[in-house]
Amino acid sequence: MAVTKVTLSNGVRILVEPMDQLASVAIGLWCHTGSIDETPTEAGITHFIEHMLFKGTKTRTSPQIAQAIEGRGGMLNAFTDKERTCYYCRLLSDDLETGIDVLCDMINNSLLDPEEIEREKKVVQEEIRRSDDEPGDHVHELHLEQLWPSSPYGLPVIGTHQSVASYSRDDIVRYMERRYHGGNLLLSIAGRVDVDEVVRMAESRLGHHPAGAPSEPLPRPHHQAGERIVRKEVEQVHFCIGAAGCAYTDSDYPTQWVADSVMGSGMGSRLFQEVRERRGLAYAIGSYGLSYRSGGAYTVYGGTGLATWAETQEVVHQELDKLINEPVPAEELDRVKVQLAGNMILGLEAASPRMMRMARNELNYGREVPIEEVRGMINDVTPERIQEWAGRCLSRDQRRVTAIVPNEA
Repeated sequence: MAVTKVTLSNGVRILVEPMDQLASVAIGLWCHTGSIDETPTEAGITHFIEHMLFKGTKTRTSPQIAQAIEGRGGMLNAFTDKERTCYYCRLLSDDLETGIDVLCDMINNSLLDPEEIEREKKVVQEEIRRSDDEPGDHVHELHLEQLWPSSPYGLPVIGTHQSVASYSRDDIVRYMERRYHGGNLLLSIAGRVDVDEVVRMAESRLGHHPAGAPSEPLPRPHHQAGERIVRKEVEQVHFCIGAAGCAYTDSDYPTQWVADSVMGSGMGSRLFQEVRERRGLAYAIGSYGLSYRSGGAYTVYGGTGLATWAETQEVVHQELDKLINEPVPAEELDRVKVQLAGNMILGLEAASPRMMRMARNELNYGREVPIEEVRGMINDVTPERIQEWAGRCLSRDQRRVTAIVPNEA
């Protein structure tokens, strides 16, 4: 069914997609704020607030928040990225009001207890240590820091040990007053629901938030080519090789999406076939595009032995060169387009992906983007467009190599 959009008088947006064939509902309460919206002294505070909103409200303790959803058979979670924060749950459609009430209670009435804040600082610092101890994860953060050294987009979402230790309750309250306003809040719901009922519930719980204007986009992050090698106690070389990519509003965004599928998406991709299947150089190898409001990054990642690191690196460079110098054969391109369209459609057969898609379309483009429009953009990508995009973005002099290598290297 069609997506309904309602905007409350204070700017809060409500998106609803009824899916009457389901017995469940997916609810996401989004705030258009992320780590790029922090001041230098607030580094990581958006993510920290995400943690704190689960710690109790005026009417529910932390265990009661979880039990209100999980005790009904549902699930409750949240995430923070560079541009947005989302609190979400999935539960039976009969429990719709409970789900909306719990999520709204968390952002409206959280206690932000000073003792809980101090306790949660330790939890987040352990999360930072955990990330640092997992080179397969940490290399991606390190890569963006090196690729965008002068932009907030290059900073880690989670913050640092020092910044996390510095937060006070007043800092958290000031940030929420600045960022958690009506113009940044969005409620996205998909599943077996009645639109008018959702709007009524949302109005009573979110209609009181002060209005606010959306943020201005940041300047496009300036990327820096080069190499950064970090030595640690690891068994493998964990690496990222890439360059700047597309913002989600760039005309070449669909081209990057298709090119990424050619390069590193799935077992039929070029990187998987060349690096793993033909040469046996790596178990994990792939690629991905990151796209934000003001810019993006395109990255090849993998893990290989120290003895095979030089060969693996050169093979990756050669595959990127090939994307620039040789047109993608029509048969390969057609296969990738069918794969992309199939993955997209199959991924939208459940309520949660539809809830996420609605919200991201609204936050990214300010409108619902029909599936057929997306398929059309995919089909419009030509070999020439891929070569032009790759030549402009992925030439050797624009690439950055980031690797975590064994100490003996």
